[in-house]
Amino acid sequence: MKYIKDIESPVGTLTIASDGQSLTGLWIKNQKYYGLGIDQSSESIDLPVFAETKRWLDLYFSGANPNFCPPLNPKGTEFRQEVWKLLTQIPYGQIVTYGQLSQMMKDNGLKSSPQSVGGAVGHNPISIIIPCHRVLGSDRTLTGYAGGLENKMKFLDLENIRYEK
Repeated sequence: MKYIKDIESPVGTLTIASDGQSLTGLWIKNQKYYGLGIDQSSESIDLPVFAETKRWLDLYFSGANPNFCPPLNPKGTEFRQEVWKLLTQIPYGQIVTYGQLSQMMKDNGLKSSPQSVGGAVGHNPISIIIPCHRVLGSDRTLTGYAGGLENKMKFLDLENIRYEK
């Protein structure tokens, strides 16, 4: 990652990262795995992808379903990439379970378990836009979230998603 920018949001400071063309990271400040892949030489500048990401986030936090997505280029293993691709297909206001995600992976010809899917979900480098907050336990209970369960609840509430505490 070469470029970073901090932006303010209703859940606090967000750090976004880019390779110059695509979004490569979006983290809630100090979340688990915060800034993995950002090196010391990352430069803080304005980029078109950062403006597009800010516009997406502003729409999202206003309660609207953004009808576009900034270009994404998350870095990770092939398995994690496949899980993250599936996460982007979860519609706004809907959820899937870890078991369902695992089955989707199997349907795509990849070996998977709910636990391995959970590991990939937990290491999602582009929070909110790659909507890992839309993954719940099999009984609709909240499970871990790198950005904190309080933030996960805020995102689910914003999308009017029912869950069990």
